[in-house]
Amino acid sequence: MKKMLFSVLALGVSGFSHAGAIDQLNQFLDATKTASASFSQKVISKTGKPGQSASGTMSFLRPGKFRWEYTKPYSQLIVGDGAKLWSYDKELNQVVIKPMSAALGATPAALLAGSNDLKKNFTLKEDGSADGLEWVEALPKSNEAGFERVRIGLKDNLPQAMEVHDNFGQTTLLQFSGFVRNPALATGSFSFTPPKGADVVGE
Repeated sequence: MKKMLFSVLALGVSGFSHAGAIDQLNQFLDATKTASASFSQKVISKTGKPGQSASGTMSFLRPGKFRWEYTKPYSQLIVGDGAKLWSYDKELNQVVIKPMSAALGATPAALLAGSNDLKKNFTLKEDGSADGLEWVEALPKSNEAGFERVRIGLKDNLPQAMEVHDNFGQTTLLQFSGFVRNPALATGSFSFTPPKGADVVGE
């Protein structure tokens, strides 16, 4: 009987000491100025049909600067320099420039690279445990965010996965690996100059 009671108490203590997803996300944001990781991405259509898979690397400098680079199966670079969002398609040799306000709809890195005050722009709620991760759901307060909701899966105070549900019924699934917190990053990582001869669209 004493052994059973001890087990129950131990489980209770373990449960209370286990940080929820919102706490983990806040701890990550509080302790992280820069970060880098590799990612794999899969898009699921509105009908549930798997779309194209892609992979690459990402890094950010908080607040507001990030680099999101696809390397497979195509080459595309998205850079947020704090003022403008640059999207470079190497195959088309085309650069599209948008204001940073469009960044959230372009890449989830913008959400992780933002300011600590997520509650100003998002409604956050715990979204349970699955696949060994604690999940938080972020609902944008603005209708111009480019997506309906984002789920972030965390473990050990680090983002491990994201699900982005856009306004067209598509879901983008992301898995992060090799996540490094506060690495030294080259100062030029978050600036972009269009290559000579590139077609530049936008501002």
